[in-house]
Amino acid sequence: MNRTDRLYAIVEELRAVAPRPRSASWLADRFEVSRRTIERDIGALQQTGVPVWAEPGRTGGYCLDRARTLPPVNFSPDEAVAVAVALGGLAGTPFAGGGATALRKILAAMRDDDETAAHELAARVHLLGAPPQAAPVPAALADAISARRVLRLRYTDRAGTATTRDVEPLGFVGSSTAWYLLAWCRLRDGIRAFRLDRVDRVTATSERAPRRTVRPEDVQVPEGDLRTLTLLD
Repeated sequence: MNRTDRLYAIVEELRAVAPRPRSASWLADRFEVSRRTIERDIGALQQTGVPVWAEPGRTGGYCLDRARTLPPVNFSPDEAVAVAVALGGLAGTPFAGGGATALRKILAAMRDDDETAAHELAARVHLLGAPPQAAPVPAALADAISARRVLRLRYTDRAGTATTRDVEPLGFVGSSTAWYLLAWCRLRDGIRAFRLDRVDRVTATSERAPRRTVRPEDVQVPEGDLRTLTLLD
């Protein structure tokens, strides 16, 4: 690890445990350098304005004021390509548009040489075949949860019966075969899961949807048990 990478890594390590301290000895062991090197690195960070200070005492060490710093938005070429490959599976889901926007932001935040390297690496990644393409998800459906608007759906159920319903969006459910909009159905006066590819027409009304709590056991979908997505392990 070169010095620039180590300086970034020290800041991120201190940010992760803030406001608790990390001792110079602990940091030296973590980055496999001498304690004196860590002390010089901390001095360099302080000179550039990073809010790091020394906490005295037996359990003291170096602390970072995370409220006064922002994490660096640095992606390596490998990380950018990994995200691009993962986002390839979003086609036909409510998150396809957000995924494309996120990838553009990642590339815009990269250094020019890293972005070039990412494009060169991506050109060496080859995919055999493609997953089945689902129909594009209308914007009103994709934004249903964050917009919190009551939706008017024209929906065809698995028996082929078409109905028009006003629903209060509650979430999305993804299975191995389809994506569903989880919503409170005012026609049925209960929670229902609507397959996105069976929504024939959708209109976002001006009515704000009330907040409702949904438990996994309240949801019935054709296959498997539900698990809730978490962003951190």
